[in-house]
Amino acid sequence: MDDTPLLQGLHVVDLASFIAGPAAATVLGDFGADVVKVEPPRVGDTYRAFSRMPPNPRVEGVNYAWQLDNRNKRSIELNLKSPGARPVLEALVRWADVLVTNFPPPVRARLGVEYEDLAPLNGRLIYADITGFGETGPDAHLPGFDATAYWARTGLMDLTRQGDAPPAINVSGAGDHSTAVTLFAGIMTALYRREKTGRGARVTASLIAEGAWAAGVWLQALLVGARNPRPVDRLHPPNALANTYRTADNRWLLLAFVNEDKQVPLFLRAIGHPEAAEDPRFKDSASRHVHSADIVALLDQAFARRPLAEWRTLLDSAGLTYGVVQTLEESAADPQLKANGVLVPIESDGAAPHLTIDSPVRLDQERKVPPRPAPDLGEHTEDVLGELGFDAAAIEELRAAEAIPPPR
Repeated sequence: MDDTPLLQGLHVVDLASFIAGPAAATVLGDFGADVVKVEPPRVGDTYRAFSRMPPNPRVEGVNYAWQLDNRNKRSIELNLKSPGARPVLEALVRWADVLVTNFPPPVRARLGVEYEDLAPLNGRLIYADITGFGETGPDAHLPGFDATAYWARTGLMDLTRQGDAPPAINVSGAGDHSTAVTLFAGIMTALYRREKTGRGARVTASLIAEGAWAAGVWLQALLVGARNPRPVDRLHPPNALANTYRTADNRWLLLAFVNEDKQVPLFLRAIGHPEAAEDPRFKDSASRHVHSADIVALLDQAFARRPLAEWRTLLDSAGLTYGVVQTLEESAADPQLKANGVLVPIESDGAAPHLTIDSPVRLDQERKVPPRPAPDLGEHTEDVLGELGFDAAAIEELRAAEAIPPPR
């Protein structure tokens, strides 16, 4: 294994804000790319304040969301609204291999950062563009967030509720992070194309497309004429063996039996009801599905008699497929996550390093860069400008033009 990170020497300009676009740049940085994050002067990316916004948990003195999605980057302050910033932007574009943006189409046009504006400056540029609702269509201009474009618009939010219960608010960033991996895949595909052709490309991804892909199995069914099976009532599900059950200590288990004919007899013995195998309602899949409400009533009573620990032992011994509905606290301490390097320490000067979540893309033959602290706002402005060829006098001219802020 070569100790040199795979993407070392790759230059990335992160013009994006909030989660999906910056997180894609973070994955590039995890593999060693040099990522320069461009932020508005004085205020920075508004995502810097995200972890203080309800309903997100508060941790005094730790900006955990910023750390997760902006580690291993350098930050510069640049006022893209100022005409004086144009030389810096163009220098960054010429320096870059990849540029990531999530400005809505009208803002891209107003700032002069559309693909057609920047591609002539660098024929090898990979321009990666992420939107909420796609590039065209009646809603392309709308601001798109994880909750609105990924969850609500695509049917996923409706699919996750029970009966007539109101839709649940899902964890922040779930759709953003999956969309970020899609954008990363598109960027790497474009880099491969550049190796073959020598030419750059435009890459696009959207929250609405990612949500449709996530809902794809059932959305595809509707496209060919099926009826929507939702919302499901847990007491009257289509399949009692793909359902949740409460244990005696108020924990929840999810059964996930695929090979029912093999697993049902084993399961009935494990729960102490081997005689049910002779019940016509359990005869075959068709019968079990028709009588799912009766089976749920039986299983509710059975699972309520034992605590979770006992059920885990019984179900594991029978080799049955199930999942424990873990709390976030349990997930944060899950030895499986630590054993597989999903939770990794942040390199810092502190005596007790915090853990962070590694990006999910892995290559056995390549090492990632250890996570370093995310940058302070404008921490690297002068360093990056110097690397781009701006001397002290030119930097003062940029300040006079209000393209960059005064030194702190």
